[in-house]
Amino acid sequence: MSKSLTHLVGLGHIPVNETLLRCCWRGPTDDVTNQTGDRMMNTTPSARAGLAQAKRKVPVASSARFTQQDGRPQRAQQLMRRYEVVHLLPNGDIDDFTRIAPAHHAFEDSFGSLARGALLKTERGVVAIEDILPGDLVKTVTNGFQKVLWRGAMTLVPNTPQQDARMGTLVRFSADSLGIGRPMPDLLLGPSARLYQKSPALERITGQEAAFVPATDLVDGVNVVEVQPQAPVQVFQLGFSAHERIAVNGVEVDSHNPGARHELGLRGDMLGLYLDLFPHVERIEDFGMLMHPRLSLQDLDLSAVA
Repeated sequence: MSKSLTHLVGLGHIPVNETLLRCCWRGPTDDVTNQTGDRMMNTTPSARAGLAQAKRKVPVASSARFTQQDGRPQRAQQLMRRYEVVHLLPNGDIDDFTRIAPAHHAFEDSFGSLARGALLKTERGVVAIEDILPGDLVKTVTNGFQKVLWRGAMTLVPNTPQQDARMGTLVRFSADSLGIGRPMPDLLLGPSARLYQKSPALERITGQEAAFVPATDLVDGVNVVEVQPQAPVQVFQLGFSAHERIAVNGVEVDSHNPGARHELGLRGDMLGLYLDLFPHVERIEDFGMLMHPRLSLQDLDLSAVA
């Protein structure tokens, strides 16, 4: 564990899960390279110290179980995760930083959509997600080429105690499992990926022609299967100026957007810590509206029955 993190833990501000940090803490990302001659890459100095340089402290809940000899409640261990951010600066340069932040579903869902190797169409051809940088123009389904403002990444660590079980798994879609060329080739998605699904019944009830459905809802055990990696694996997400539909290996998924403030389940310092990971916005409202509602596959089935 780095000296700065050790000092922070010693102060009692952030209890850190040792297993997760040993697997994930490698310092600033080495996946980011300057691939274009007209843009520069900067590294935010605070990235070296992770959360030790964050502007806010993470609130820690107390356990109701009294295990200390003096009768004081034992603090619950807050599971932490390493988040990597690359974003576009107003002058067109690229900045990157790393933070250690809570393994809360709101944080994880914002980073865990596309597994390494997912292919997207850009202005310079088909490019793997790990090679896309802020400033690149990515082909969206409805709005043509749009500029990437933000790319987030985190590392999934299988079999980590106390973590949400889905955060140790990926979803594999076999070639043509959703139709001809959907996907092509096989596609690996992260645990928080959502697929675009049309629903005539939904349109009759709500006026919305489609919804974004969790990839995990489509698992059938044959053509769409849940897989557990044998080693830590990186997953990514992209952010644009608005919520977008992007085609990945021929399958339409949504870009980053946290949705409405109340859906995040964050407030106070935790909300501030979340927003620190998105330097291109100042408020939740700056992300804009969702293109389509986010529903479960069961919700769509119920709308068909109705």
